[in-house]
Amino acid sequence: MKLRIRGDSLRLRLSQGELQALAEHGRVADAVRFGPSNALRYALVRAAGANVLSADFADGAIEVRIAPEAVERMATTDDVGVSGVQVVDGGTTLALLVEKDFKCVVPRSGEQDSDGFPNPAAGC
Repeated sequence: MKLRIRGDSLRLRLSQGELQALAEHGRVADAVRFGPSNALRYALVRAAGANVLSADFADGAIEVRIAPEAVERMATTDDVGVSGVQVVDGGTTLALLVEKDFKCVVPRSGEQDSDGFPNPAAGC
């Protein structure tokens, strides 16, 4: 799972296997390690009763919650992703996006994306 943070926005990109795991098990997680006992953990969790998307940060971990209907739609249709906006503090908003990770049209050195979704721009 790829995590992109830019200002007040979070984007998670899921490979085919990660989307399948989310649909079957209700959770996918990863971490960025900064040392043996220091990591930024992040997870995407299917949550009944959740807004389409919501997020929280506690104890060094980001948890993004996604409605089961949104997971089902992404897993069984050509829908590329789900977006949402969360009011966080005094009117400040956090933009959230969960989307399928497409294979690169032009392969990048050092990146492995064999589990990515077929890229519509590549004519696959």
